[in-house]
Amino acid sequence: MSSPRDDHEAAAADIRAVEDANTAFYEAVERGDIDALSALWLPGEDLTVSCVHPGWPVLSGRGEVLRSYALIMANTEYIQFFLTDVQVAMTGDTALVTCTENILSGGPAEEGNALGPLVGQLVVASNVFRHTPDGWKLWSHHGSPVLAESGEDDDEEETPS
Repeated sequence: MSSPRDDHEAAAADIRAVEDANTAFYEAVERGDIDALSALWLPGEDLTVSCVHPGWPVLSGRGEVLRSYALIMANTEYIQFFLTDVQVAMTGDTALVTCTENILSGGPAEEGNALGPLVGQLVVASNVFRHTPDGWKLWSHHGSPVLAESGEDDDEEETPS
């Protein structure tokens, strides 16, 4: 029988491993490394993986999901993720990571070799991982854009009653 301390240490190790897998996912996208990215998703089609990129329909199946990332990587000159508000919840062999993706991206400039204009975007994301004999693998990614406030209410003058 394991002690509460052993159980706590095992749970903490699992959380660290999930955090590492989550970080590896974003780093693979930043590097444009489709092989590393592919290795992070659940293998086979026994458990259908899914992905929702901001503004896209649901993508189902490993092939469709990985093709979407290959397309994004091929058409994005630069992308960097600064993750904030990272939370990990676990139950059994499934883990849920929620976070805010503070994304900085840019494409090629119209002329010359310089990088085009950089664009910032906020996306809230949920990443679901499953534990396998090969470690924690991504089962589902869902990203939703954070809509910026217009600030129109702040600009209107208040009328005295």
